[in-house]
Amino acid sequence: MPEHTTFFSYLVAMFPALGENMSAFGETFIGHKRVGAHGAEPIVASLFVMLLLVAIAFGIRKQVIDHNKSVIPETKLTLRTFFEIFIGYWYDQMKEMMGPKRAKRYFPIVGTLACFILFSNTLGLIPGFAPPTSNWNITMGCAVLVFILFNYYGLKENGIKHITHLFGPYIGWWGIPINLLLFVIELVSTCIRPLTLSVRLMLNMAVDHLLVTVMLGMFAFFLPIPVLVLSSLVVIVQVMVFCLLTSIYISLATEHEEHDEPAKDKHATPAPAHA
Repeated sequence: MPEHTTFFSYLVAMFPALGENMSAFGETFIGHKRVGAHGAEPIVASLFVMLLLVAIAFGIRKQVIDHNKSVIPETKLTLRTFFEIFIGYWYDQMKEMMGPKRAKRYFPIVGTLACFILFSNTLGLIPGFAPPTSNWNITMGCAVLVFILFNYYGLKENGIKHITHLFGPYIGWWGIPINLLLFVIELVSTCIRPLTLSVRLMLNMAVDHLLVTVMLGMFAFFLPIPVLVLSSLVVIVQVMVFCLLTSIYISLATEHEEHDEPAKDKHATPAPAHA
């Protein structure tokens, strides 16, 4: 997206050593020789979002550490109730998709991504800030992490079957060319997932933020409420798309032939034995 000045750009400009260190890091590992204030701004914004989430997490932890008080719901919307609803929604989605056992095991990655992307997207709704997710480096980093993790989980759960299933079912020696063709198609489809995840999120947030910036510039004394409402919907939808696809990828990678059995009701009356 076009470069423009934000509060984080001024922050980077105020500390030249920060820009020099980023330039040295980029030249060494990435190949970029210069990282100015605009280039470093998405990274600084991402660090800001992560620190904000950590601070909020510690604040909420103090409220829920007492189990006797935390079971009582609050009468008004607070950060605690918001996160209870938000985290509970994603856990329920994963539980319906892959069962309670796997949902509990793989929920930390999806829940963390949901919080990071939501707060990063929402940052763009505040005048003077830009969402870190409008930069492809940030979204690609999240997508590559998802790619590495769902393949790791698949190898850990299914072993070599996680790779051999790409060939499709074996139907005989005469079907080997078909199996090889299926392997190439499935391999390309799997490897392209980080690209589609990252580009979809980046383009939607970049265009949305650019539209809001243009509207604010045209109506300096009038806040374009309809545009901000639509932008809020874009923020939420992009979180849902990214995290739902992540859950689907993990579910497919860790799926066994025998699915998780539904939890048995301990209070259910046993069926009478037939004579």
